[in-house]
Amino acid sequence: MSLIRLRTFVEVYRQRSISGAARTLNLTQPAVSQHIAGLEAAIGRSLFERQARGVEPTSAAKELAADIGDKLDDAESALASARARSMELAGALQVIGHADFLAEVISRQLRPLLEEGIRIRMQSGDHETICRSLMEGECDLGISAAAPANPRLRGELLFTDEVIAVAAPAVADRLAAAKDFASALEAEPILAYSLTLPLISDWLALNGIELKNAMPAMVGQDLRTLRTLLIDGFGWTTLPGYLCRPCIERGELREIPAPVGHTSRDYHLIWTPSALRQPRIAHARQALLWRLREGRRTEPLRPH
Repeated sequence: MSLIRLRTFVEVYRQRSISGAARTLNLTQPAVSQHIAGLEAAIGRSLFERQARGVEPTSAAKELAADIGDKLDDAESALASARARSMELAGALQVIGHADFLAEVISRQLRPLLEEGIRIRMQSGDHETICRSLMEGECDLGISAAAPANPRLRGELLFTDEVIAVAAPAVADRLAAAKDFASALEAEPILAYSLTLPLISDWLALNGIELKNAMPAMVGQDLRTLRTLLIDGFGWTTLPGYLCRPCIERGELREIPAPVGHTSRDYHLIWTPSALRQPRIAHARQALLWRLREGRRTEPLRPH
């Protein structure tokens, strides 16, 4: 039973489409159909039922996918990493993620890859843009604060950081001295990632604070823009530690006392399974996972 037939099966199963799998694998539709037919003959069971739009997996297909899907991805990744150690890695790696995280955290981990001859092209976008760019083959690796929900994508936890409420020292002191902390927070301008206040709402909920009017004065998806306004003495917000700890240490910002504690923020490395067949991408994925996830166990990463 050949590896290419198994890979073809997995792609058809994940996409529920012969034509979609053909595009992903750079094969013709007849070739994909032949691979599926050969696999069905080998196991003696039907794998897919053709529908008006795409195909529907049979119970045999679901069992086979459960047995081999992720294992096949892991095997191909391991083979690609092995090839990467014995062949030229030079080429361009397309990385997409949140702009501030790429600039403040990821860029510090890229030098070893650059020294190996890998050229890196970085793009920024929100979670939806990141996932779409990966599935359409426009980018190789994505980094997002949300885990992938689409079954065509894979992801692993890459980095976790505290989320801290901060403001300029004068604003933080004013809030700390207020008799009614919630009212004082509400009286100060709020700076946020989006109108839904994703980072702020979690912090407020953990600390048992309810704001009657939480309309932000400014929203910006590059959190560095919010940080700049904070340093200038305008408003308050919650920021991941990598963005505010250095400013706190320099006295530019001050932590707003949390009645209960801090929340946290996870960042995920995301890719398509087929992308790992490229040695350059598989190697870069493993390097980033080790440096940002495994490496922190022995040496905490502290952005400067």
